[in-house]
Amino acid sequence: MAKPKIKFVPDSLHVKTGDTVYVISGKDKGKTGKIVKVFPNKGKIIVEGINEVTKHMKPSATNPQGGILTKPAAIFSSKVMLFDEKAGKPTRVGYKIVDGKKVRYSKVSGESL
Repeated sequence: MAKPKIKFVPDSLHVKTGDTVYVISGKDKGKTGKIVKVFPNKGKIIVEGINEVTKHMKPSATNPQGGILTKPAAIFSSKVMLFDEKAGKPTRVGYKIVDGKKVRYSKVSGESL
């Protein structure tokens, strides 16, 4: 009997919707983009312009022409780093308490995000 495959799903993600991220591995390594959607229960994110896949669409009432469309697919959040626009390079995310609130900050510049 084969062992069941165990998937790793993080408890929480280090990125949020609207963050600019830098891709650190995969076919789009080195590119930056903005996060469009986050799937925390799967540990995946959708970044605009990253991991674009082609989808063949059959003609329908909403799309009478049909054809080949490109759309971004989800990637694992561990394949991206938050991009610090002030420092101009990717950074790790740290957390600290400021005035009783938990705040994310950039490990490169030390400024809160």
